[in-house]
Amino acid sequence: MQLQGRRAVLRGTLALIPALAMRAAPALAASAADIDREVDAAVKKAVQAVPETREMVAKSKAVLIFPRIYKAGFMFGAQYGEGAMRKKGKTVGYYNSVAASYGLQAGAQTFGYILFFLTDHAVKYLEDSGGFELGSGPSIVVLDSGTAKSFSTSTAQKDIAAMFFDQKGLMGGLGLQGSKLSKMKK
Repeated sequence: MQLQGRRAVLRGTLALIPALAMRAAPALAASAADIDREVDAAVKKAVQAVPETREMVAKSKAVLIFPRIYKAGFMFGAQYGEGAMRKKGKTVGYYNSVAASYGLQAGAQTFGYILFFLTDHAVKYLEDSGGFELGSGPSIVVLDSGTAKSFSTSTAQKDIAAMFFDQKGLMGGLGLQGSKLSKMKK
């Protein structure tokens, strides 16, 4: 009897995680000035970690910077963050990143990431659609610090490159995840 009771409590708790995570998202909503300040600090951190980031930003058609993504889960997970798109160093739009996942996973973490838009087609796709789901639309390559050092827009074979930075916390496991980028009004 006790085992069934514990399982029922666990199932109820797991069912609440995505709902709570999505409800918390609006509470994280920042002003345009706050997002711009966080984006400036994030680019500085990324350049300190991988100095070649500065060159990649300069060569990209646009960059979409998410300074802090919050991710948590146990079996079911969710993540949320806000960022800004910049062209030639100027903010041209604000976006949020929302994801849900399911699988063998547990933990919580924060991290930031930058999407380097390497082609005009990729930028146009994002702007015309108001956002997109990662994994659909333009092709993306994920860079680690080693490949970022040798990566350039002339050697790129994809429309978008992604670089993660400033990872804190612990999140482990395997699972399926869908992530959506959407334009915000600020």
